[in-house]
Amino acid sequence: MEDNNAPAWISLAIASALLILDSLVFGVAPSGPWDDTGFSTGVVGIVGLSMGYVAWYRYTFKRRGLIPWIDLWKTPEDSVKWVFAAAVAFLALAWISGNPMQPYLPNPTGLVLTLVGLLLALQSGYAYLVMGPLKED
Repeated sequence: MEDNNAPAWISLAIASALLILDSLVFGVAPSGPWDDTGFSTGVVGIVGLSMGYVAWYRYTFKRRGLIPWIDLWKTPEDSVKWVFAAAVAFLALAWISGNPMQPYLPNPTGLVLTLVGLLLALQSGYAYLVMGPLKED
């Protein structure tokens, strides 16, 4: 049963998928101010990823916003482990994309994946501390 007060997320998810598909497969983008279509294609991909995150947030938490507060998590003790596992996975992907896959991917791919992995690690560390040593009675 769909909640009538939940924000729309389907249109964002579709737009996100189309932008990411364009960035990865088709590469349709203007040349931009630096006459570099690669830069514009990357911007299209990042906008698509951002829209995908907003769609995921709205679908998962049934509210508008961008920050997944810990009080919104159903099972924070289990979720913190999954967030940390995702952080490790992103950091591993960053290493792979920056080393053996470097000739096949754009140069900043490893840097962007490292940023995402470190942000996930920061979120999981914060959640662990709030639920453990820093927990208020």
